[in-house]
Amino acid sequence: MSSLLELIVGPLGYPFMQRGLLAVVMVGTVCGVVGTYVVLRGMAFFGDALAHAILPGVAVGYLVSGGARGPLFWWALGTAIVTAIGIGAIRKGAQVKEDTAIGLIFAGMFALGIALISTARSYAVDLAHFLFGDVLGVSPGDLWLTSVFGGLVLLAIAALYKEFLVISFDPVLAATLRLPSGLLHYLLLVLIAVTIVVSLQTVGVALMVAMLVTPAATAYLLTRRLLPMMILAGFLGALSGVIGLYLSYYASVASGAAIVLVCTAFFLLALLFAPQRGLLRVGRRNRGRRG
Repeated sequence: MSSLLELIVGPLGYPFMQRGLLAVVMVGTVCGVVGTYVVLRGMAFFGDALAHAILPGVAVGYLVSGGARGPLFWWALGTAIVTAIGIGAIRKGAQVKEDTAIGLIFAGMFALGIALISTARSYAVDLAHFLFGDVLGVSPGDLWLTSVFGGLVLLAIAALYKEFLVISFDPVLAATLRLPSGLLHYLLLVLIAVTIVVSLQTVGVALMVAMLVTPAATAYLLTRRLLPMMILAGFLGALSGVIGLYLSYYASVASGAAIVLVCTAFFLLALLFAPQRGLLRVGRRNRGRRG
């Protein structure tokens, strides 16, 4: 028992672990809650594309600031919001399907980011932090930004819970109630964009979509109601972050990858053992019907 306690408490003696744990709890919670809408509305491709599309913003911020990492958050945030709104505008104005609009923006922005990166050779060394995350490098300033913008996202979700619920599941009722569905849709895109940016340093561009999708998909297998699904997804995201960070510390693996692997393990357990939707339960139910 004492050895287990030492395994848990020991790393907390390092300030970078304390900051890292706070960061993964906040990021995991926000990603789980926002990811609920991503899963239910089938927007996983949007999240993945947006995570990659912020690359030119990060590159420009790096080049303009002379290599300083502090301003990168604001450049990434601006790029993410503009990209999210651009995807919605192209889909609506050009009358093309949303996945087509996403693919167009994704490819163009990602190519622009690569082109900008290629102009600065020294940038390739720092690029790994943004591709795969660097949660142990979180500074007090990063924590402050994560808490403020993550809190704003959660407040917006809570304040507009009913409106987002209606436009997600009953567009006809939304029209009857005269809800501004278009404006709410754009706002949801912006909230996803902000969530991706605040999570950038924790899991990185390459693994961002997993934090948005996996905890929410796990919660979807365990409950049928939206609010419990949000709460459970946020809890699973935070728990995965904590366990993954400890795994990263003791196994000397990339923190972002460790967090995502823990998320995936939770999903596989739910996929097998979920009371109503688990494969074992469904298999027993099907055998009972045949019998």
